[in-house]
Amino acid sequence: MPESIAVTNPKEIENKSFDMITEILGERSFAPLHEPVIKRVIHATADFDYADILKIGENAVEEGMKALKSGCGIITDTKMAEAGINRKALARLGSSVNCLMHDEAVAGEAAARGITRAAVSMEKAARDANNKIFVIGNAPTALIRLYGLVVEGVLKPKLVIGVPVGFVNVVASKELIKKCGVPYIISEGRKGGSNVAAAIVNALLYMSIKEEKQDG
Repeated sequence: MPESIAVTNPKEIENKSFDMITEILGERSFAPLHEPVIKRVIHATADFDYADILKIGENAVEEGMKALKSGCGIITDTKMAEAGINRKALARLGSSVNCLMHDEAVAGEAAARGITRAAVSMEKAARDANNKIFVIGNAPTALIRLYGLVVEGVLKPKLVIGVPVGFVNVVASKELIKKCGVPYIISEGRKGGSNVAAAIVNALLYMSIKEEKQDG
């Protein structure tokens, strides 16, 4: 084994990675509840641009953690984001995650109406009052429909995580979420993705579990 490969234990690798992230960030400072979120996204992407482009709305982390600790439902727009969210941590808090993109009823309605499954899946998810956190890493149309549902008074999420990646409607959809009056975490610009979405949720989960341990 090359001498430079000194760490092979998974937990040690993660700890070393976060130490390196802290060192590279140097004098940068963040709000105490924002720092773990930003660093976990950087850890998932190796992209330090997130120190600048990840925007966290007022009380967004607090509201997200409160919802998770109450045992809420999380809705994602991709199976990849769903798979990336830590199931053991979810179970510990009594929360759950679901993606409705492959639901047959959603697919059928989307085809009949000529709109995206992502938009219809948000409408269906809004019918369940336990769905409090919406996590979008791929589909701007999901964010656009969430905005509409909030403005229409149909839905009031505890947190919207809006980090779709790409080009068409991506930037505009994120800006809509910033304006609709709900707690949000978004990535400004075109960057994002399902891995970023899952990393944000995992950061909130780990912070919630740590807080419960301290309280207990």
